[in-house]
Amino acid sequence: MNTTIRKAKLGDEKILAHIQTESWKSAFVDIISDEDMEKCTDIAKAEAMYENVIKSGYAEMSILELDRKPHCIAAWSKARNPQFSDCAELICIHSLSDNWGKGYGSMMMNHIFNEIKKSGYVSVLLWVFEKNTFARGFYEKHGFELTDNKQLSYGAVEVMYRAEL
Repeated sequence: MNTTIRKAKLGDEKILAHIQTESWKSAFVDIISDEDMEKCTDIAKAEAMYENVIKSGYAEMSILELDRKPHCIAAWSKARNPQFSDCAELICIHSLSDNWGKGYGSMMMNHIFNEIKKSGYVSVLLWVFEKNTFARGFYEKHGFELTDNKQLSYGAVEVMYRAEL
């Protein structure tokens, strides 16, 4: 398959929203409540959010395409918590479940690491649901280490990971 990674642009909101919401439905079904899942996978709200993110420049967004078909998205920015202002933050990395485990997430992660390094950061953090063992294994494989930081999100515990680049 021909794989390309490009910067998301205005007009990509539907793509970003589709991949995020489908990924949530696959990855978080046993982690968050049905009510929260319904709210978080509202496609119109997700499209509006991504339009705002792209217009505002709040985060750097990338799309990985397989044979010109969008498969994976990722977003990162300066860490949102001022306590970690020296770090970049991987806000999300989502992919469609039909190609999980085939290396495309790793391609995207390597791309994001390079983008973060180019921006002058030497470390990156992320938050992941504690019960999301699949994602945690993926992050650990890419050099992220579990910290002592935890927070509640959608009624579930998230743990913070950090990696030095």
